[in-house]
Amino acid sequence: MEKFTKMTGIAAPMPLVNIDTDMIIPKQFLKTIARTGLGKNLFDEMRYTQDGAEIAAFVLNQPAYRSAEILVAGDNFGCGSSREHAPWALLDFGIRCVISTSFADIFYNNCFKNGILPIVMPQEVVDVLMADARKGANARQTVDLEAQTVTTSDGQVFAFEVDSHRKHCLINGLDDIGLTLEKAVAIDSFEAKAAALRPWA
Repeated sequence: MEKFTKMTGIAAPMPLVNIDTDMIIPKQFLKTIARTGLGKNLFDEMRYTQDGAEIAAFVLNQPAYRSAEILVAGDNFGCGSSREHAPWALLDFGIRCVISTSFADIFYNNCFKNGILPIVMPQEVVDVLMADARKGANARQTVDLEAQTVTTSDGQVFAFEVDSHRKHCLINGLDDIGLTLEKAVAIDSFEAKAAALRPWA
């Protein structure tokens, strides 16, 4: 998993509330177990017509936001079904951070396990970040996980809270497997002792 320490990038404004996982990646794209290739279908039904043409009004189709790495979203982002394909699609598009007033629990947990930082902020702060994001590609925001701050394009700094264990995992690029492998020496030692004590097992 790619490490997340500090990033500066384009923030796309998406003020819709209750964006569910089927809106993020519709069910017809869940046939794959690969984590790559889903970015082109991110927000598919909002992003394209039934004929496959881009909907110009959709934020990620606008020239200023095609390379967005941060999403400033409305309340209750990631609600609905528990599909892990939702963070896969966001990450494959290039989104590394989502900021909202609240997230669905399963989606929130899945983000950390896939290298995306979900940040919960009060409504008044999200409003400031949303307004800043609406300035376009030149209004880049900085997310500093180590300092736990988000800085707007004009220098306003807002602090956020994050669980220390999840912070450790993101900063070090550790998913569940990587976290287990941190204990490889202890695991190998235990297995060697167990084999010596119970060679028949």
